[in-house]
Formats: sequence, C-alpha cells, structure tokens
Amino acid sequence: MYVQPIYTPTRSQLMSGRYQIYTGLQHEIINTPQPHCLPVSLPTLPEKLKQAGYSTHMVGKWHLGFYKKDCLPTRRGFDSYFGYLSGSENYYTHTRSGSMAGFSPGKEWNALDLRDGEKKATNYSGKYSTHVFTERVQEVIEQHDLSKPMFLYLAFQAVHSPLQVPKRYMDPYNKTIKHKTRKTFAGMVSCMDEGIGNITQTLHDTGMWNNTVIVFSTDNGGPINVGANNWPLRGEKHSVWEGGVRGVGFVTGPVLSDDVRGTVNKEMIHVSDWFPTLVTGVAGMDLTGTKLDGFNVWDAIASKDTLSPRKEILHDIDPFYGRTIFTNESGIPCTDYNTSMHAAIRYGDWKLITGDPGFDRGCGWKPAPDSGINPPSIPVKPLNDTIWLFNITADPNEYNDLSKKHPEVVEELVSKLKAYQKTAVPVVWPAGDLKANPKLGDGAWGPWA
Repeated sequence: MYVQPIYTPTRSQLMSGRYQIYTGLQHEIINTPQPHCLPVSLPTLPEKLKQAGYSTHMVGKWHLGFYKKDCLPTRRGFDSYFGYLSGSENYYTHTRSGSMAGFSPGKEWNALDLRDGEKKATNYSGKYSTHVFTERVQEVIEQHDLSKPMFLYLAFQAVHSPLQVPKRYMDPYNKTIKHKTRKTFAGMVSCMDEGIGNITQTLHDTGMWNNTVIVFSTDNGGPINVGANNWPLRGEKHSVWEGGVRGVGFVTGPVLSDDVRGTVNKEMIHVSDWFPTLVTGVAGMDLTGTKLDGFNVWDAIASKDTLSPRKEILHDIDPFYGRTIFTNESGIPCTDYNTSMHAAIRYGDWKLITGDPGFDRGCGWKPAPDSGINPPSIPVKPLNDTIWLFNITADPNEYNDLSKKHPEVVEELVSKLKAYQKTAVPVVWPAGDLKANPKLGDGAWGPWA
C-alpha cells in the first residue's frame, strides 16, 4: 500500500488521482509563504463525489497550498472545512512559526493556523488537536442528513511533529518504552486510536455504520528521529526506500464481506488509486474522460480472488532533489531524465532507484530504540554509482542490489522513467512571498494573493 515520501505529494495524489509529475509538485512540499497550490484546473476527489450526490466535509490538515482563495478546501469541492492549512503546528496553541526560514533570512513569523470554513478559528487554544478534530467529525456525522450519502476526509495532525500529547496517554507505556521520544509518539498514536474509536461509535449511534466504508492510510514513511520506526524496512520519510513509501493502511466496514474482513491484502495499491476507487468503485460514478494515474482497485479490495489492475508505480522523478532552486509561477521545464536524478519506479516485482534515494545510501535500517536489534551491515556504494535494483517481492527490506546482475531490467525501467519524464509538466517551487505575512491579513495563516 504505497504513498509518497512526504506529505504534500501524497495528499495531492489522493485529491487529484494524478502523479506529481503532472501537478508540478515533484519537488519537496508547499511551504507556508510560497505562492503555489494544487493546480486549480484539476478536478478533485470531493468535486467528483459532489457530482455523484454526496455531501463532502474535511477536517484536519490540508497542506496543498492556500496563497489564494481558489486554493482553499472550500473552493476545491468540500462543503465544509475545519482544520489547518500548513504543517507542524503546535497541538495546543494551533500556531505555526518559522515560516520564512530558508526563503528570506530573519523573516520568521508565528501565527495561528486554524480555520473554520474560511474564517480563522480562535476559540481552541489549550485544546489538544486530536480531541478537537475528533469532536468536530462527530458533530459533522451527527448533523448529517441521512437522505444523502457523505464523504468525510479526516486528516489528523497526529502523529506529526512536534511530539505533544496529554500525559495520560503516555503513562501506559512507562514500563515498556524507556525512550522518551518513542514513548511520546506511542501516546500520540493511542490518542488518535481513541479518536477513531469514538468516531466509529458515533457512526453506530447515528445508524450510519451499516453503510460505511472507512479507509485508513499514512501519508508517508515515519521520520525516525522523531519517534517513528519503519523497521525492518529500509529508510524513512523523505526517501524512496520502502521505509519512506510503503504505507500503513486498512479498509473496513460492514459493506465488506465476512470472508474479506480480517484478511491481509497483498495486491499493489497506490494512494492515487483512492480517487477512482471511491468515485467509481464505491460511489458508482463514471470517470470516462477524466485523466487519472490511479486505478479503481475496489474489486481487488472487496474480493480475495481479484487481482489489482495496477502493475506499476512511479514513486517520483525530482530533478532538483537536495537542491534549493526557486522557480517562477510557470515553473522550470523538465530536462530529459538521466540516472543521476532522484527517481524510483516499481514494475511488477522489480523496483529501480536512481540518484540520491534520500536518508542513507548505506546502513538505512534503524530498529526501534532499546530493541537490542543490530541492523545489517552492507557496504556503501560509491557516490558515482547511482542505480539500485531490487526484487521487492522477494526482498522487501532492500538488502540485495541486483543492478549489476540484471542490466536488462535496469535498461527496461530506465526507459520507463525516460518516457514518464518526457510527459512531465514543469517543476513549480516558487520563492516565498513577503505578502504572506499573516499580520498583513487577519492575523492567521491564510490567502494573501
């Protein structure tokens, strides 16, 4: 169940069903002062579900740009929105700081990042965000008109940094987890788990549960230095190793048959697949004529005997990876692909990585703190060797580089990356805009253009 190495690209593919090479979001994330967002010309998942008769609601993290009002969730298909527009907010004050760092030295602002619809939400200081978002979702469910179907997108802040959680959620781990950061992270997971349980109970209480599908997904691999752990997979967030892109997820609900619930599905699924899966597979809407990179994988989920139509995943091609290169609003046209570029592709059992994979070229396996596990020791490739090939089905932990043994497979997958790059749109990553300063607006992070 694959996602992207970082959050903006994953969310963009969930909302648009398109690979990030077709949205200009190949490089990094959208930072708060950048005049950039998910292209408004693209149809979104909630827009399509609205056309199918659904009411649409979002709670939580947006992080797809907000420099102009047309980029906001309420302008991209959601009937209602409550949440924050960027990332890394304080869980209690709901403020975001340091936003111009790296764009204009010395220009760092601290401001509220919480909105109810398009208005700033000021009455939540001191309230833990996981509780706040859970309660808002429960309200949306309780107020829903049962004569209409509903799509509800909840993007919890947990378990992103900064690591913060009420002490009572950490206490159960006092005897089993000694590492403070890891213990805090575990407490945040438990609080989120409690919230999901409360939401599920509300669905039962309102009579909606019997006709509900729940999809749960991470947005990227865990960042090891802030409590997460991807062991035994290699790598972490920001990398195209499996630890950065192989996600945690499940699908549940009484609409699934008894012989499917509780089973492990090993079919190939990517975050871009949720767009056609939910719109066509669940809602029954025809998407003929809509350009998508995602596949409708509902039959592969709902039946143990159906194979996924997906055989290939483009993890990314980022020609600017590891560099700070600002573009104008039109972006920088993509140059031809070469194997020094940060890129990765999965095709059947094979996975090819080129350029800088991110995280660690050598010993990229990190057991949980205090686990007593010793990671494997594998020789580091020289810097001028930028190609890795794995049989990812047989070797999901990426121990054995087969690029020298199977040059014919490398050649085939490189040709696929070249073909993708020829169709890519320009990379868009503009410099920060001083007009983004929240003090020039309503005092909270929000549109300025």
